[in-house]
Amino acid sequence: MPEETMPTALPGEDRTFQPSSEFRERSHVSDDSLYELANQDRLGFWEKQAEQLHWFKKWDRVLEWDAPYAKWFIGGKLNISYNCLDRHIQTWRRNKAAIIWEGELGGQRVLTYWDLYREVNKFANVLKERFGVKQGDRVTIYMPMIPELAIAMLACVRIGAAHSVIFGGFSADSIRDRVRDCDSKLIITADGGYRNGQIIPLKSIVDKALSSGNTPVEDVIVVRHIGEGAQVQLHEGRDHWYQQLMDDAPARCQAEELDSETLAFLLYTSGTTGKPKGIMHTTGGYLTGVTYTSKYVFDLKEDDVYWCTADIGWITGHSYIVYGPLSNGATTVMYEGSPGYPDKDRFWSIVEKYGVTILYTAPTAIRTFMSWGDDYPKGHDLSTLRLLGTVGEPINPKAWLWYHNVIGQANCPIVDTWWQTETGCIMISPLPGIAHTRPGSASRPLPGFEAEIVDQHGKPVESGTGGLLIIKSPWPSMLRGIYGDPDRYRDTYWSRFEGFYFTGDGAKFDEDGYYWLLGRVDDVINVSGHRLGTMEIESACVDHPSVAEAAAIGIDHEIKGQAIVAFVTLKLDGSSSRGVEEEIRQHVATRIGAFARPEQVIITAELPKTRSGKIMRRLLRDIATGRALGDTTTLADAAVVQKLKKKYEQLAE
Repeated sequence: MPEETMPTALPGEDRTFQPSSEFRERSHVSDDSLYELANQDRLGFWEKQAEQLHWFKKWDRVLEWDAPYAKWFIGGKLNISYNCLDRHIQTWRRNKAAIIWEGELGGQRVLTYWDLYREVNKFANVLKERFGVKQGDRVTIYMPMIPELAIAMLACVRIGAAHSVIFGGFSADSIRDRVRDCDSKLIITADGGYRNGQIIPLKSIVDKALSSGNTPVEDVIVVRHIGEGAQVQLHEGRDHWYQQLMDDAPARCQAEELDSETLAFLLYTSGTTGKPKGIMHTTGGYLTGVTYTSKYVFDLKEDDVYWCTADIGWITGHSYIVYGPLSNGATTVMYEGSPGYPDKDRFWSIVEKYGVTILYTAPTAIRTFMSWGDDYPKGHDLSTLRLLGTVGEPINPKAWLWYHNVIGQANCPIVDTWWQTETGCIMISPLPGIAHTRPGSASRPLPGFEAEIVDQHGKPVESGTGGLLIIKSPWPSMLRGIYGDPDRYRDTYWSRFEGFYFTGDGAKFDEDGYYWLLGRVDDVINVSGHRLGTMEIESACVDHPSVAEAAAIGIDHEIKGQAIVAFVTLKLDGSSSRGVEEEIRQHVATRIGAFARPEQVIITAELPKTRSGKIMRRLLRDIATGRALGDTTTLADAAVVQKLKKKYEQLAE
């Protein structure tokens, strides 16, 4: 595409926020020494990070790079489960809380490191001895957010089996496709889970996925979570109760000494072709990346109570609920349910109840909390919080400032993190002890990572100019391929700029080298030759004082090529919505330019979102263009789409 059609920059944001002197003094990083070490000797830097893990055998070479294929810590042997459990139970952490679990209906469980170690060992023996699972096998996990999910993952990596966790909101067809793709013979599930007070019948969904008989699955292990209300049907010979299997399981299972490049897990992401991509992550490099970034980005301390609000079905949950925190010996919180159940203060009641010190959540959730008003968080004691984080998408400055002022009470640094399923760990983020953070900016690439913003020819852009974000050199936690499809791996990530990883994201950097992410470059609307990222349009909408959240899409336009339609939710603060549509259209035009004025602004009570909080713009396009609605199985509430479709049709009449 021509250079002038690159994604443009977000409106300027000059405010900066510094950590307090007290925070800086206590921080793991209080100067630029980590950056200096990485710049002087990048491979030596990664060796130093890997040395923080327990290795049964140290590596012979750090890196073998034959683009686009990498091997890290070659010849080294280690085990993820051992690093997350065994090495901690040999210390005072034996009786430290590893997982604090809160159920949506109010249940609570606390597993110490010794508790978790014992349960993981027993379930590893179940997999190994009862079902013959061995190194290299693939095990599918389809579960709610309960401790047994983490136990199953840690048991798999303990014996060298690769797990494939499927988000608990996916449909039977999605399960079937993923099971077939990775040839998984075993599924671990639960009788059900809770969401917004409703039972999600997970076992029944698995039954439907396997009903065709055309799958490799031989056995299904079922955790009893719901109990009598789940109405589970067991298939004799195939289905087995988890609790009964655990009753007779031996309490010790030695962790396998695995090669650094052993496949640890697969995680499927959506693909543009419609076929999910099985992203492959290996053992040594992945654990090095998540251990390092968990420690330094979140400034993890022994007395922290850390809560990442993501679902473990996504990479954020893998890296920053389970493996990263546990490898560091941290206390990690798991919450099963919805942020709005039974009331809109649920998150803040959990922070207060457990004395959460670090909160890591999504901009979508933050904007939702904004729309609900300040009274919900202000009704709780949030004084234990000392650090806030965001993940999943770029955060607009208005939401950043609300998060800072209302949730952090202007006392907590915010780490705005950029990374992907494919990268395995955070790559761009402030280091909270030293960064002068700016609302909406992810700051700089972390030490050890080499990123750059280039034009369509691969040439570096100038400061303030929008471009494409690439990664210039291999990193330990990088994906090792797409399962069973090496050509797709090369074509998707490495063909655009030979030898460099193309992230698919647009970005700019300012005069201080701070990165500003502009969203996916395939989420670009071309209005009369002006290419606008959906992120910048949405950010301009949300900047209007009455707007809580927005989603922008492009529709065909006879003259402009494409026109902008903005779906907007308003704050629940009693603001009048009369005439607000035209106000928002003008506000966007003022903030970006007249060419960016939305053709339509649709006021809606809710936007269609997945359970992880991501807005489904694809469905909004279906509504606006009159197409048949696509797959809605991953939505938190499918009724939202039908209501919005009906409203749009009425407006069009």
